Amino acid sequence: MEVIFIALFSVATAVALVARRLKVPYTVALVAAGLSLGAAQVFHPPHLTKELLYAVFLPGLVFEAAFSIEFKKFWQNKIAVFSLAIPGLVIAIALTTFLLVPVANSLHFVDNFSLAHGFVFAALIAATDPIAVVALFKSLGAPKRLAVLIEGESLLNDGTAVVVFTIVLGAVTGGTFSAADAGLDFARIVGVGALIGAAVGFALSWVIHQVDDPMIEITLTTIAAYGSFVAAEHFHFSGVIATVVAGMISGNHAARTGMSPSTRVAVATFWEYLAFALNSIVFLLIGFEVRISALLAAWKPIVVAYLAMTLGRAIVLHLVALVLLPTREKLPRAWPPVLTWGGLRGGLSMVLALALPESLPHRELIVAMTFGVVILSIIVQGLTMGPLLRRLGLIGAAETRIEHERLRGSIKGTRAAIAEVDRMQREGTLARDMADEMRAEHEARIDAAEKEMSELHVQAESLREETRLAAHRRALLAEKDAIVAANRRGEVGEAAYTKLLADVDARLTELGGEH
Repeated sequence: MEVIFIALFSVATAVALVARRLKVPYTVALVAAGLSLGAAQVFHPPHLTKELLYAVFLPGLVFEAAFSIEFKKFWQNKIAVFSLAIPGLVIAIALTTFLLVPVANSLHFVDNFSLAHGFVFAALIAATDPIAVVALFKSLGAPKRLAVLIEGESLLNDGTAVVVFTIVLGAVTGGTFSAADAGLDFARIVGVGALIGAAVGFALSWVIHQVDDPMIEITLTTIAAYGSFVAAEHFHFSGVIATVVAGMISGNHAARTGMSPSTRVAVATFWEYLAFALNSIVFLLIGFEVRISALLAAWKPIVVAYLAMTLGRAIVLHLVALVLLPTREKLPRAWPPVLTWGGLRGGLSMVLALALPESLPHRELIVAMTFGVVILSIIVQGLTMGPLLRRLGLIGAAETRIEHERLRGSIKGTRAAIAEVDRMQREGTLARDMADEMRAEHEARIDAAEKEMSELHVQAESLREETRLAAHRRALLAEKDAIVAANRRGEVGEAAYTKLLADVDARLTELGGEH
C-alpha cells in the first residue's frame, strides 16, 4: 500500500509538470493519466469507495474550499448561490430526468427505464466539482465573481445533492414517497448539519483565541474539518454541510480574529497543500476506476445522459439569471453559458453510483452512464473552458491583468519596506544617511511601477475601469466603517446615522457588483 501511494504521488507530480508545460488543466491531465495507466494495468491502486471518499478526501477538500472563500464575497452573491445550490439543483434533477427517460426508452437502452431510475441517475450526477474550472479561472484571469459563484454553488450543492440522492434512493428502494416528508427530511438533515458545523466552528474559534502556536492551530483546523463531518454523519445529518459551515467560520472568524499573521499564512499553506494532494489522488483514482471498454460499449446512453444533464443545467442557469435581473446580483449576459459549462462532475458522483445497491434494476447502466458523464465533463468542458472564456471576451486581457497585479503587489511590498526603514531609523538601529539612501531607492522603484501601471491602464480600458470601481468601492466601505464607528462612540445620533448609511449604501448600489 505504501508503494502504491508513493507511485500515485510520483505520477501526480509528473503530470503536474507536463500539464504546466502543455498548458492544459491539471485535473484533466490527471484523469487522462489515470485512464491510460488503468488501461495499461501498470499497478492497482485502491478503489475509490464511499468509505475512502468520506473518510479521507471529501472533508479535507470541502473544508479547504470553505476556509479559503471570503464570506463577504460569498454573501454578496447569496441569492445566486442559494438559488443554484438548492432549488436550482432540485429543478435540474427533475429536468435531467424528464429529458433522459423518454429518449432512453425510445432508443431501447434497456427494457423499462422508468422515471424512478431517471431520478436516481439525475440525483447522483447533480453535484458539481469546481476544482478544474476555478483553477483555470485563476490562471487565465477571469472575473473573480465567476469563481465565487461556481465555488460557492459547489460548496452547498455537494451536501444538497447527497441529501436529495439519499431521499430519492430511499423512495425508489422502499417504494413510498411523500413530497412533504421529503421536504422535512431535507430541512432536518441540512439544518442540523449546519448547526453542528456552526458549533464546531465557533468552538474552534474560542480555542484558537486561547493559543498562539501555528502547529496547534493547524491541528485544530484539521480536527474541525474531519470532526464536523464525522459528527454530522454519525447522527445521520449532512456531513458536507457541517464541514462547509465549520470551514467558513474557521476561515472568516477564527483565522481573522484569533490567528496571528504568521499563523494564518502557515494554516493557509497547509490547507492549500492538502487540497493539492487530495485532488491529485482523487482525480487519478477517477481515471483508474473507469474501464474504457465499458464506456465504449455504453456510448449512446452516456451521450444522451450528458446532453440531458447539460441542457437541464443550462435551463436552470437561464431561469436563475431571470430571477436575478431585478436584484443587485444580476448576471452579465455572457455568464450563464460559462456557469453552465463550468458545472463539471467529479468523484462524488462516481462514488454515489458505486454505492447503489446491487438489487437496483439497471444498476450497471446507471453506473456506466455516471462514469461516462463524469469523464466527458472533465475532459470536454475542462479543455474547452479557456476557449469559451476567450470567445465571450472574459479573459482577453489575462496577461495584462497578471502584470497589473504583479505591479500592485510590488508597490505594496516596497511601501512596507520603506515603513520598516523608517522604524529602524526611529529605533536608532539605522543611520540617517543610510535610511535616506534606502528610501530613495525604494521610492524610485515605486515611481517606476506606478508609471508602468498607468501605461497598462491606457492599453486596457477594461482594467482601468475595474481598478476605478474597486477603488471607489473600497473608499465607500471605509467611509461606511467611519460612520459606524462614530455612531458607536456617540458622535453621530441615530437619525443622522440612518441617513448617512442610506447615502453610502445608495452609492455602493450604483457601483453594482464585480463584473
